[in-house]
Amino acid sequence: MTAAWLALSLLSALGFYLAGSHQRLWPRARGRAGTLRALAWLCAAGAVAAAIAALGVTAGVYSALTAFMLAAVLLPYLDAWRQARGARKETGHVG
Repeated sequence: MTAAWLALSLLSALGFYLAGSHQRLWPRARGRAGTLRALAWLCAAGAVAAAIAALGVTAGVYSALTAFMLAAVLLPYLDAWRQARGARKETGHVG
């Protein structure tokens, strides 16, 4: 059950991030922003429900939201790292 709410929390944060206009992880997702937001809300609700079933009400809500917030903070850094890595490959600079 723990793996379920963790995965759903991470998928929810990913869905909201990909629905944003400034993301560059998956550029084709901009056309599917509404669908991504709807799926992200469903994943968030599922994550909270699964966490409540596993941990109880208070601990479940806070745990699911903490996992969501961790992913929401890390996704922009992952995006920036991928962009910087791609820019380095294009220039061919070794140092």
